[in-house]
Amino acid sequence: MTDQKKLDVPWGAKPEPDEVLGDIDLSGRRGVVTGGYSGIGLETVRALTGRGMDVIVPARSREKAEAALAGIDRVTVADLDLSDLSSVKSFAATVTADGKPLDLLINNAGIMACPEARLGDGWESQFATNHIGHFVLATELLPAIRKADKPRVVALSSSANRISGILWHDPQFTKAPYDKWKAYGQSKTANALFARHLNKLEDGLLAFSVHPGGIMTDLQRHLSVEEQVASGWLNEKGELSDRAKPLFKSTTQGASTTLWAATSPMLEAHGGVFCEDCNIGELDDSEGRGFTGVRSWACSDEEAEKLWAYTEELLA
Repeated sequence: MTDQKKLDVPWGAKPEPDEVLGDIDLSGRRGVVTGGYSGIGLETVRALTGRGMDVIVPARSREKAEAALAGIDRVTVADLDLSDLSSVKSFAATVTADGKPLDLLINNAGIMACPEARLGDGWESQFATNHIGHFVLATELLPAIRKADKPRVVALSSSANRISGILWHDPQFTKAPYDKWKAYGQSKTANALFARHLNKLEDGLLAFSVHPGGIMTDLQRHLSVEEQVASGWLNEKGELSDRAKPLFKSTTQGASTTLWAATSPMLEAHGGVFCEDCNIGELDDSEGRGFTGVRSWACSDEEAEKLWAYTEELLA
């Protein structure tokens, strides 16, 4: 747990992409960014391609993705539905077929606090989409990732890791009533644990998890205005509340921690850590949800290994 300690970084909590990228040149490198055609994913793609990287953006809606990415050079759109593992494997097979290295994978896509739904073998949809889909994507892409020089994998987590660890007694909500926030929190803890164990398993690869910060994006599509007011995010007019304004970020600022984790030499000795505010996040097991901090259960080597084994069992 002691690796969750802040570094001495030359910026505050909300730097813009250019500040964290510095003079990094990504020419000749190739990356994949899921969810790279909206919100912070789109800004991540814009910043990476602006530094010369060729980026593949997998999308459930090719038409929507191509429209959003129009005018951005060095982008290729491909078909992928994270909720359909045959689609995930087909996409990965296409990427690996040319034998070229894959320098960067950013698991950015996700769903949040949605109504109860089941995918695959009866899996809870947030766990299935946010964790299992990305788990299969990463492991299927490993042949290409292993060919790269100093590859990185970045998994988008959230401050929602504070809500719940892995619910080992009932991870798929087959016994207890479905709780959309516990399910989301569990899936975001899973993202952090996935990155931690992947980093441990793969020599030469650096993997990180990232809390991008509070950002108003399409991720909130399943939440009513009333729910967001109750959470303290919005005021009665549907605008950012006075409490949220100093904490929330723009979409460009929201992409910055991902970009830092994906490229910064400052992190070369810190593989597997949970990052936030363009720094390493600190352990915080205090009561309350909060906007920052990572729970012990989300950066535990034992929990990470257990989740990896459980996921493989589900996929067997």
